[in-house]
Amino acid sequence: MDVNLVLRSTRVITPEGTRAASIAVSGGTIAAVLPYDAEVPAGARLEDVGDDVVLPGLVDTHVHVNDPGRTEWEGFWTATRAAAAGGITTLLDMPLNSLPPTTTVEHLRIKQDVARAKAHIDVGFWGGALPDNVKDLRPLFDAGVYGFKCFLSPSGVDEFPQLDQEQLAASLAEIAGFDGLMIVHAEDPHHLAAAPQKAGGKYADFLASRPRDAENTAIENLINQARRLNARVHVLHLSSSDALPLIRAAKAEGVKITVESCPHFLTLTAEEVPDGATEFKCCPPIREASNQDALWEGLADGTIDCVVSDHSPSTADLKTPDFASAWGGISSLQLGLPAIWTEARRRGYDLTDVVRWMSAAPARLAGLDSKGAIEAGRDADFAVIDPEATFTVDPAELEHRNRVTAYAGKTLHGVVTSTWLRGERIADRGTLAEPSGRLLERTH
Repeated sequence: MDVNLVLRSTRVITPEGTRAASIAVSGGTIAAVLPYDAEVPAGARLEDVGDDVVLPGLVDTHVHVNDPGRTEWEGFWTATRAAAAGGITTLLDMPLNSLPPTTTVEHLRIKQDVARAKAHIDVGFWGGALPDNVKDLRPLFDAGVYGFKCFLSPSGVDEFPQLDQEQLAASLAEIAGFDGLMIVHAEDPHHLAAAPQKAGGKYADFLASRPRDAENTAIENLINQARRLNARVHVLHLSSSDALPLIRAAKAEGVKITVESCPHFLTLTAEEVPDGATEFKCCPPIREASNQDALWEGLADGTIDCVVSDHSPSTADLKTPDFASAWGGISSLQLGLPAIWTEARRRGYDLTDVVRWMSAAPARLAGLDSKGAIEAGRDADFAVIDPEATFTVDPAELEHRNRVTAYAGKTLHGVVTSTWLRGERIADRGTLAEPSGRLLERTH
């Protein structure tokens, strides 16, 4: 192979562990992981990052880019810049909050056309499962979406209605027929409807309106459907630790279920949310510290497979001080890695754990075989970080289109010093290169 780049560090995280190494890159692919002091091949450029840690580029499978249609909320240009600045080299875009939603092949092509020239990182797409589009699921799958998202309770936008249990079964049966993946916003609408609903700025009232039982029941029903239909399902943004025993038992039984959680559930707590601070609002909600402790235990034992952002931005005016009416979503694309690393190191985990949760497992979930690890044959996608360095989050320094963040003022460990996509540096201490991302399509 004609090696054109060697990236060297005293700390490279590989599937075999962390070691001093030189990564040889040829044509955008990792050619070999060599000993640290290996001779640099003739004609290759050496980039020595010293003691900074080289991770595989992160893979974020849960991002709402909202483009086209609600580009004032976010867009492919700004979202992928934020991702690159945060060490993410691949994202999968959710099918809703854009107009049109990704629920037909025609709509997918519209979104791809918008994204093509704006993507600073690699971008793939989820399709959507609605009550009336079962006929569109196989064509979308053949067109390259990575799976299908559905809601079991209202999504927040009229153009993306939820599925009832009968509709879920019909969509799951169709998707199981071609071994596709259904990813599910699991909150039960009946429990939500029965919960007390109070307008106003008190976070405790909002938390009471999205009880754990809503998640637990929805997940139990989903497990039953997946078992009956032999379907592959994935639980999105788990916030209720009460559901962990159900999930653990289902996995042990052989039900094809995987689970994600998000930085905000793993690093923020209900106790710290000030009244009126709707930058902390998301659905399901940020819960109590004791619940968070149990989520970390679920992450450690593998019940929770991966950590992804659920980046769901809006314009600042939609974050009204009323928790009942404010838009629910937390913007964290650029901050997920340092947020998780800060909490992980406090709890005794290391960066190899973070890589497993935020790169390897999401890549595996989506079937992105060329992503998620530093080993020969994979894409030369890297995040380089100084794990000991700290910074204080200043919203003005974020690349997100709308710089509303629940992390404002927090001091975090882990400064991303550079990000590399297929052997090219796309972010360098806050300076972003021109877009060079590719649009990805599922291949198996």
